[in-house]
Amino acid sequence: MAEMAIDPTLAPVLARTGDERAVLEAFLDFHRSVVLRKVRGLSDTDASRRLVPSATTLAGLVKHLTMVEHNWFPVLLEPGPGEVFRTGEADGDASFTVTAEDTVDGLVADYERACARSREVARRYDLDHVVPQPQLGEVSLRWILVHMIEETARHAGHADILRELTDGSTGAI
Repeated sequence: MAEMAIDPTLAPVLARTGDERAVLEAFLDFHRSVVLRKVRGLSDTDASRRLVPSATTLAGLVKHLTMVEHNWFPVLLEPGPGEVFRTGEADGDASFTVTAEDTVDGLVADYERACARSREVARRYDLDHVVPQPQLGEVSLRWILVHMIEETARHAGHADILRELTDGSTGAI
């Protein structure tokens, strides 16, 4: 039987026989990459255009996910002086708000840096490592990874719809 060719951007498929951590990280990285593919190639104007009644835009999703990455990994696992975990209620729509200074290139670069930092921080802990979380009590790194898969996948779905409304592009790749 011939070897099946697998698109290397499909990290979850490549990790199909990996250990738990490899699978969790592969799914999270896959959804992170989908979000980036949805915003790349758009003008700043198109990425910031409101196409739904809420304040959700492609640029705003990337900005929000950058904050979420920073919040759940460096701030929660290794808080620096003065860093406080931001709850969703306290933030409201602020993390989605795009300013005139925000560009697609800058937002993408910020998100890529945040994801790299998240990977770096998470790498230092095992999946059973537990930290206090202001709303939930204690959470493990395993829980954080699953939550981040859920959060990122949810917003990747939003990004998919917004990109289709922008220029008709569909699909994960």
